[in-house]
Amino acid sequence: MFLSSFENKLDKKGRVSVPATFRSHLSSMGYNGFISYPSFNHTALEACSQDRIEKLSNTIDSLNPFEEKRDYFATSVLSESVSLHFDSEGRVSFTNKLLKHAKIKNNILFVGLGKTFQIWDPKIFEKFKIVARKKAYQNRSNLKWENKQKGEAVWVWILVEESLKN
Repeated sequence: MFLSSFENKLDKKGRVSVPATFRSHLSSMGYNGFISYPSFNHTALEACSQDRIEKLSNTIDSLNPFEEKRDYFATSVLSESVSLHFDSEGRVSFTNKLLKHAKIKNNILFVGLGKTFQIWDPKIFEKFKIVARKKAYQNRSNLKWENKQKGEAVWVWILVEESLKN
């Protein structure tokens, strides 16, 4: 999983070192990089593995091929996606377009979100984090544990759809 947050500096050539734990997780899945695209929810970049973007693409493809929503999602996500590969020192080079969307100039914050991660300007993320904590606190009753029996108890978090609407 992608966990925790890591701040690194963008070098003069537009490269940044990806956190070792993120590289290790991607490598364990057989990847030497990740996919990134502008978030349409935040002034940030979304980042994920190749299989995750393929899953997203399949979801988009499941929409009616003649429906505008399909084109909106494909344009907003797939046409803006960039495949970023690690160099020998574990760095990636972001395009100017991606950096401009996230308003990143010098420092980059990698924010783990479990199966995906985001990339932010640290100052912009600090403001978002205050709002996120407040919203999470307000919606904490929607986060529930579910007990599943399969030989041994496995506990899973379920985030009720209502909390996503708030």
